[in-house]
Amino acid sequence: MIIKDIRVYRGRNIYSHRPVIKMVVDIERLDIPTKDIPNFNERLIKRLPSLSKHSCSYGYEGGFLKRLEEGTYLPHVTEHIILELQNMLGYDVKFGRARNIEGDLYYIIYEYGLEECGIRVGKLAVEMVNKFIQGEEFDLEERLERIRNIIAEIELGPSTMAIKNEALKAGIPVTRVGNGSILRLGYGKYQKMIEGTISQNTSCIAVDIASDKILTKQILRDHGFPVPEGDVAYNEEEAIAIAEEIGYPVAIKPYNGNQGKGVHLNITNKEEVSIAYRNAKAYSDLVIVEKHIKGKHYRVLVVGEKVVAVAEKIPAHVIGDGIHTIEELVEMENKNPLRGKGHEKPLTKLTIDTISKMTLKKQGFDLEDIPKKGQKVFLRESANLSTGGIAIDKTDDIHPYNIEIAVRAAKAIGLDIAGIDITMEDIKKPLTKENGAIIEINASPGIRMHHYPSKGKPRNVAKAIVDMLFPKGSKATIPIISITGTNGKTTVTRMTAHILKTYGYTVGMTCTDGIYIDDTCVYKGDNTGPKSARTCLADKNIDAAVLETARGGIIREGLGYDLADVGVITNISEDHLGIDGIETLEDLAFVKALVVEAVKEDGYSVLNADDPMTTYLAQRAKGKIIYFSRYDNNLTVKKHIEKGGIAVYVKDGVIVIANGQIIPVVKIEEIPAALSGKVLYNVENALAAIAASYGVKVPVNIIAKGIKTFYCDTTHNPGRFNLFNVGNFRVLVDYGHNIAGIKSVIEAAQKLDANRLIGVIGVPGDRINSSILKVGEICGQGFDFIYVKEDLDLRGRKPGEVAKLLEQGAIKGGIDRKKIKTILKETEALRAAMYNAEGGDLIVVFYEKYQPIIEVIEEFIKNKDLKNIEIKLERA
Repeated sequence: MIIKDIRVYRGRNIYSHRPVIKMVVDIERLDIPTKDIPNFNERLIKRLPSLSKHSCSYGYEGGFLKRLEEGTYLPHVTEHIILELQNMLGYDVKFGRARNIEGDLYYIIYEYGLEECGIRVGKLAVEMVNKFIQGEEFDLEERLERIRNIIAEIELGPSTMAIKNEALKAGIPVTRVGNGSILRLGYGKYQKMIEGTISQNTSCIAVDIASDKILTKQILRDHGFPVPEGDVAYNEEEAIAIAEEIGYPVAIKPYNGNQGKGVHLNITNKEEVSIAYRNAKAYSDLVIVEKHIKGKHYRVLVVGEKVVAVAEKIPAHVIGDGIHTIEELVEMENKNPLRGKGHEKPLTKLTIDTISKMTLKKQGFDLEDIPKKGQKVFLRESANLSTGGIAIDKTDDIHPYNIEIAVRAAKAIGLDIAGIDITMEDIKKPLTKENGAIIEINASPGIRMHHYPSKGKPRNVAKAIVDMLFPKGSKATIPIISITGTNGKTTVTRMTAHILKTYGYTVGMTCTDGIYIDDTCVYKGDNTGPKSARTCLADKNIDAAVLETARGGIIREGLGYDLADVGVITNISEDHLGIDGIETLEDLAFVKALVVEAVKEDGYSVLNADDPMTTYLAQRAKGKIIYFSRYDNNLTVKKHIEKGGIAVYVKDGVIVIANGQIIPVVKIEEIPAALSGKVLYNVENALAAIAASYGVKVPVNIIAKGIKTFYCDTTHNPGRFNLFNVGNFRVLVDYGHNIAGIKSVIEAAQKLDANRLIGVIGVPGDRINSSILKVGEICGQGFDFIYVKEDLDLRGRKPGEVAKLLEQGAIKGGIDRKKIKTILKETEALRAAMYNAEGGDLIVVFYEKYQPIIEVIEEFIKNKDLKNIEIKLERA
């Protein structure tokens, strides 16, 4: 079996509303059930006995084993292996599918927890299957351990993961930025960034202060807080001198260290100072020597101006059983499933190093000693979880005075989230100089000790952080309108964005010609895919987003947002059939339906009641439905209104909204884009835009104002029914590129009182032959003279191939062959059409590239002596 392609869907997609990976595999003529492959099933179950719990299509535990006994196929087996390997690595994933594409090609789709893990596990599963087929041995555990090590490096730690999960629970979209610990919570102007537990509200100065232990102590001392006496040592001799001066016992730590690295406590003589100094020096150029404070180690967590959790930190230790050595006890404890590398799990694995050996020596032990049963042996004196310590919840025990101290200390440093480390005999008693001290303050405190205490009640610190960033009643996201369909989606997108800008929103818009922030194009080109949506929503200036969402992007990657407030489907008609596995209108509707499936519960799905596919789409739509129609007698609309639904439709030449009452919006004759009702499809587009705007609560008078000030020109709607006066004839520029779109443009053009209709026609080469022939036929019926051209991007066709099909179709449509001229280059075809135009003619050009067409028209208008224009004709 060979992997031909791997594609990652990070957002909601046509296969699942969870992230999935699509792997295309070639089974290389092994289209036989696994039961007929010698010893395959036996090897599989021996290596992965946990597959016996998979239910598969039978719906009960053991169902997959039954499928193996009956006989199933390699891609299906691979799907289950991938899911199970991820389960073994700690990811709760269940969704998977395996389907034949054609011949020996299959796709395997499976849910993933971590993208890097999902990709590697997919490759590993295919390798396993190939090994089993060949009867070769396979060290699965060694390969899984490699992946575990990678996961430990790139997976979110428990603290960041807790914040992510809490934000998602609150309905706040979460985007991971890069492979570190930075999260973007929310969209647009309301988004907040957080890295670990450092929020975007935390000042850089406060973080710098907290990272400088001496400066922190100085500020705390200036505010009257008890802190340990001490100083900075620049060399080993100074460290000894400071220790002698302040008196033993002392503590030694790196000047700007973290996570307890290089920290030594309760040092009682010069020899220990020397050892500790050298160890701390490995983590920092400067070393702090300070008075050792006796007592228990407490972490007080401040969020905002509240203490939300308190934990007693107990240093790394083992408990004797009277049988095993200390070294063996460490190995046994490290098998605890709660312990992992670094911050990957609630607890960190114990380590044996210079500090632990020194700590053991103080207690009179070495690694080969066997402690008595129940005897606690410490491996560290510092109580950090990152060095193997544990935590016991003490939130309910803290004295009110200590709460006040902690909040004041965080404020003194300037931190909105702070971990205050206090050493004292008992947190229940007030903190005084005689009863302890503030040891240090952490600007990015870990919160796993509070979420996963070894004893006591878990405290949801992540929720407190999310609540602080997004107080009750505040917003985390912006109104999002997602628009798809076969025709009209670009115009509806621009029209809707214009209405929202009229309302006063700073609008982020993605469409076929760029990403816009209000009227500024920040990125040119076709931007109708998920990457563009993510780029737009990440902009901190916008307070509304209107996203054109095309078929291609949905198929390739899914959606670039979580849920929309409004999802719009303009229509479903024949286009892109035969591409990406879409063979029928039903297939196309299935893909585009994702836009209305991914709508908030209190949002709206806007559907075209005049479209035959709407019945199917309505069954899949989420939120409430707003129907739109050009007819007031549309049966779907009438039934919907009777049931209390919302509809937008045309009644007596006026667009109205029905929502318990009939609300007039705008007269058709007042819509510039509809040219007094001559451009019927722009009436339809206006209906969709009005419905979408109403769905995000734009007032009706503003909607009307927006519609009345939206024009089909190069400013508001470039490339969509743009009319140019060129001397004594006109040129109409439109992006019609499929059967329905081209037919609608021709029907509208026929109402513009032209002497002759001249067509400059082309169609993308990836359309099926029957569609190209049909476009030609429609043009043959509608135009008096035709110039046939081709796109620069032939999309797999030979030069002249599309042109020949269009010509055949046009002749079938009834036009005389003599009235067809083939000029393959788009701009030259338009030049020829304009050069040969007569007074009163209307040239309709269906373009591939907009800007070159506009430049040709402008050049022609400027040139007074048309006979001097040299026209180079490229003929088929």
